[in-house]
Amino acid sequence: MHTAELFIELGGIVLVLGVLGALALRAGISPIPLYLVAGLAFGQGGILPLATSEEFVAVGAELGVVLLLLTLGLEYNADELVASLRGNAGGGLVDLVLNAAPGAAVALLLGWGPVAAVAMAGVTYATSSGITAKVLSDLGWIGNRETPVVLSLLVFEDLTMALYLPVLTAILAGVSLAAGATTVAIALGTAGVVLVVALRFGGVIASFVASPNSEVLLLKVVGLALLVAGVAQQLQVSAAVGAFLVGIALSGELAHEARALLIPLRDLFAAVFFVFFGLQTDPTAIWPMAGLAALLAVVSMVTKLATGVFAARRAGIGRAGQARAGIALIPRGEFNIVIAGLAVSAGAHPQLGPLAAGYVLILAAFGPLAARLLQPLITAVGRRAA
Repeated sequence: MHTAELFIELGGIVLVLGVLGALALRAGISPIPLYLVAGLAFGQGGILPLATSEEFVAVGAELGVVLLLLTLGLEYNADELVASLRGNAGGGLVDLVLNAAPGAAVALLLGWGPVAAVAMAGVTYATSSGITAKVLSDLGWIGNRETPVVLSLLVFEDLTMALYLPVLTAILAGVSLAAGATTVAIALGTAGVVLVVALRFGGVIASFVASPNSEVLLLKVVGLALLVAGVAQQLQVSAAVGAFLVGIALSGELAHEARALLIPLRDLFAAVFFVFFGLQTDPTAIWPMAGLAALLAVVSMVTKLATGVFAARRAGIGRAGQARAGIALIPRGEFNIVIAGLAVSAGAHPQLGPLAAGYVLILAAFGPLAARLLQPLITAVGRRAA
């Protein structure tokens, strides 16, 4: 009976997502906000809470993030990544300062204390790699000149998270300085090893994965990405970083073949990811903090736009590309909720969770919508500038 209920719930969820996706296509908007609303409806406090399939959806959501970043990595090679990271280190530092400050300031002004301030700094800093990857793909921005700038900022953020998350965990747990430093060293070492392997031994990896049979190729690529993502996360590094670097290691015709095979699978599990994000959010808990969450979201939109404009301008990109870079960085998502969850579980402050959930929900929904709605205006500005 449990299996039957599981199939019924999953079938209902996927069917609803299909209907919502069709409505979004007809309206000419991104389907992501509709998927998030579906998650709210199926979650606690929603219209029809799930009974048996939430754990399965959670695993599917994690897989969705891995596949989103894997396919994004397949668009670029290692040389492009290294050149972009070197050229945009300044933009990464500006991103860190501009976008961590609002969260820390709010926590301190509310009197939540320095520990909550460190947690809120992470909540407002990190862009959602998964949602941004989906926006770039949906709007056809993958081949634009500003996209490598956006990707370099995302990688910079993820590598910063490899340092930040162990530090935050140590602060929340109150462990000794030596233990915290050891955890950070392991995380940084893991990130460095994965990066070096992806850059130096990409040809070996590609030879191992390559196959004339599409079924074998798909199994090898997905298996390798999941394996690396799992090891990375086990060692306190983002699974998204691991999957992205696997994609970077594969290049040429092999990358194009793999991406074509992965796109349908990616889109299915990416939709599940957005639903799960909504499932984690209780609408009734958000309402008391909605005003503050909206104000913080507006500030963060401005700071991310400024970050994108600064980084793209330094790369010699025109006004339209600068605007697209800034808008692509607006969404928040998986990292932010994880950070807030860690802080609340450790007793940082009870209102931190609802504030973070409302803030992330606003930016997760508005970011893709803004990108879609402002695209004609951005194109017009670019033509006028030209």
